[in-house]
Amino acid sequence: MTKSVIVENVSKKYKLYNKPSERILDLISPKSFGEDFYGLRNVSFEADKGDIIGFVGVNGSGKSTLANILAGIIPETSGKVEVHGKTALIAVAAGLNNQLTGRENIELKCLMLGFNKKEIKEVEPDIIEFSELGKFIDQPVKSYSSGMKSRLGFAISVHIDPDILIIDEALSVGDKAFAEKSLEKMNEFKERGKTMFFVSHSIGQMKKFCEKILWLEYGEVKAFGLVDEVIPQYEKFFKDYKAMSKAEKKKFREEALRKQSGLEPITQ
Repeated sequence: MTKSVIVENVSKKYKLYNKPSERILDLISPKSFGEDFYGLRNVSFEADKGDIIGFVGVNGSGKSTLANILAGIIPETSGKVEVHGKTALIAVAAGLNNQLTGRENIELKCLMLGFNKKEIKEVEPDIIEFSELGKFIDQPVKSYSSGMKSRLGFAISVHIDPDILIIDEALSVGDKAFAEKSLEKMNEFKERGKTMFFVSHSIGQMKKFCEKILWLEYGEVKAFGLVDEVIPQYEKFFKDYKAMSKAEKKKFREEALRKQSGLEPITQ
């Protein structure tokens, strides 16, 4: 099998500051300010060409962080990411300029990807038709709803014909009819053997569309395998997690992060 993506021991570290002055002091002072926070820690997995991999995990587990690293939007702090092919990230408003119109955003995005004016002229009508924005295509994106932004972003991304498609909650906004049309387009990509990563809170969509699942729990890989193996485990966990009180969820998160940092669990 040809590997399209290889992720080896990838970590992403952020700094959390209590006040703006700490951020400035951390830049100019030899002393370290702020608290280290790992959005991802030692994440490893491989995707074969044509794999459809879903990312699951509760909010704050690093799904979008990993999607952005795979798309080349943010860099990893450590580890190695190999991506073989052109990527496209579909997320609400990802890569859109709010000051420009929808049409201008299409042209700008295509220019950045190396399309010439003739190629843009050829693909633009298809993008506009797919987005279903009608006359709104010549209005500033800042006036769009989140669903309209998502439709435009999706339409652009699927028409630039990427090798690797990364969908981050883009189907969770907007109407059901557009979501169904988008899934049809993704199935077309699936038949053409393209690699896809899918972030969604809809377990139904995961079961319907994905072949493998990467389960992240507060930045670390909890499980990686076939849908039929991982989803039942995750569904059982999520049922228990939903039944927790707000305080219990907070404690669960704190203990997971302490374990991630190699600290002892909190005892009462």
